[in-house]
Amino acid sequence: MLRRTQIAVIGYNKDRCTDSAAKMAYSVGKEIAIAKAVLVCGGLGGVMEEACRGAKENGGTTIGVIPQDEFSFANPHCDIVICTGIGFARDFIVASSADGIIAVGGGIGTLIEMGVGYMTRKTIVAVAGTGGVADLYGGKYLDERNRVTILVANDAQTAVKLVLERAKD
Repeated sequence: MLRRTQIAVIGYNKDRCTDSAAKMAYSVGKEIAIAKAVLVCGGLGGVMEEACRGAKENGGTTIGVIPQDEFSFANPHCDIVICTGIGFARDFIVASSADGIIAVGGGIGTLIEMGVGYMTRKTIVAVAGTGGVADLYGGKYLDERNRVTILVANDAQTAVKLVLERAKD
């Protein structure tokens, strides 16, 4: 059996997550499940929890890579919890474990994950209108090296489709 495509969903934690970003994250998770891909995320609240909930409620598989060393910190929609105990360095694991990355809003942690994806030339899609670094960097390069353009999608279905099309290349 071939390995399933793994898509990271990154974005706001629960303390910064807006209602619209949460709804979009749920939709992204749902589309990942429908596509039979595996959702990888930071495993906590906000965008991560809503994306996992969307995937789980639609028959998907979810992986949460949490910064703590205790399983109890993970959101309840994670099928597989990877306790790293390494704090923010877990952002490197999330981004490196994905075939492509979808950003829904987000702050500095999201930007770190985008940066890792950028340096390793992964497909990165920012969902427009979700705020934070997704809106700041969508349609742009992260620096003058122009490694990969941060693609922009206006909806969850397009975001997942962009990652899947490029994962096959």
